[in-house]
Amino acid sequence: MAARTAAPGGSPHQPASLQLSPARARPAMNLFRFLGDLSHLLAIILLLLKIRKSRSCAGISGKSQVLFAVVFTARYLDLFTNYISLYNTCMKVVYTACSFTTVWMIYSKFKATYHGNHDTFRVEFLVVPTAILAFLVNHDFTPLDILWTFSIYLESVAILPQLFMVSKTGEAETITSHYLFALGVYRTLYLFNWIWRYHFEGFFDLIAIVAGLVQTVLYCDFFYLCITKVLKGKKLRLPA
Repeated sequence: MAARTAAPGGSPHQPASLQLSPARARPAMNLFRFLGDLSHLLAIILLLLKIRKSRSCAGISGKSQVLFAVVFTARYLDLFTNYISLYNTCMKVVYTACSFTTVWMIYSKFKATYHGNHDTFRVEFLVVPTAILAFLVNHDFTPLDILWTFSIYLESVAILPQLFMVSKTGEAETITSHYLFALGVYRTLYLFNWIWRYHFEGFFDLIAIVAGLVQTVLYCDFFYLCITKVLKGKKLRLPA
């Protein structure tokens, strides 16, 4: 594997072991990574605004949001051990805080509007295999690195309960669709980020790339439906 390096500011989606490596001088953050971070943030904000404005969690998978909260918690525990930059710290805090706020809204503040009867995906089939895989296949076999690797594996499939819920009901509100679309854009931009880094920095992280490819593939069908229907003002419907 190529030498591990990081941008000044450091992506919040990299482990501290990669971000702090002194193997090379740190290159400038590329546009794809920056836009990817913004797309990820936009997706989270869109979902929060949807819930706050409509005062409803209808169409949103609480299980997916819990999984994302687990992802951010496991990934960003290095906040207590390593300082990378103000940008890095702020993004990690915002991602985590927004994720837990979303979970609180779904299961507490607007619990009456949550369609739990449609949110029936068995998340243990996602958590257990990804936890085992993270323990077996990781970079450094340290507690923080195993947790970071677990977060990468889990994030790649965390959206499945949401997609399962959409397919089960056969439709999704436009704002929920835009949330999923923004998440897909985030993953796609990170694919370009990895291509950029490999070409210009000789860097690659096989774990993150494979997990990112899996996650991007999950969005392919949704991308097509979102572009052909939602963005044309039609209601999104998926085959139940």
